Amino acid sequence: MPTSDAEGKDWFLRLYEQHKPDTVCDVGPGEGTYAKLLRPAHHGVWWTAIEIHKPYIRKYGLKNTAKRTDRYDEVHNLDAREAPDHLYHRDLVIFGDVLEHMPREDAVALLEKAEAAGCWNILVSLPIVESEQGEVDGNPHEAHLHQWDADDMDQVLAGLGGRTESMRGGTLGCWWWSRRP
Repeated sequence: MPTSDAEGKDWFLRLYEQHKPDTVCDVGPGEGTYAKLLRPAHHGVWWTAIEIHKPYIRKYGLKNTAKRTDRYDEVHNLDAREAPDHLYHRDLVIFGDVLEHMPREDAVALLEKAEAAGCWNILVSLPIVESEQGEVDGNPHEAHLHQWDADDMDQVLAGLGGRTESMRGGTLGCWWWSRRP
């Protein structure tokens, strides 16, 4: 769904305030949950969104306008797996409730792509309990194609090098990977 469970959001906000990124790429923002949560905490940040489902861009007002400054400065209607590398060269890349919507090998390749493009931090949030889901509101990209195990995500992020912090909740697993040791 284009929304996100509240679990782990306070934890992410604390880490976001600690790292103070100047550039953010939000992959699959849906209704813009992470921009609404994090953007007010650190002003002057350039926010990019990569949204595969074009109707969400208008429906949720993802493009920044003079009246709306809590969304995105730059919005790309793309499949994140096909997005150019430079969109991932950011201080923070957010994969919030999006990696479960693609096959595992595609999700791993996307995380590796972000790391190789030079991002400094990666935020990951995804269900760690059985979470079957099909198409939602005519959007076939909402289907869950892989059920992640928290230990598996730990190993995938460890394979990127750097440092990883994690928090496991009742339904979601949350990770903050950082290039810095």
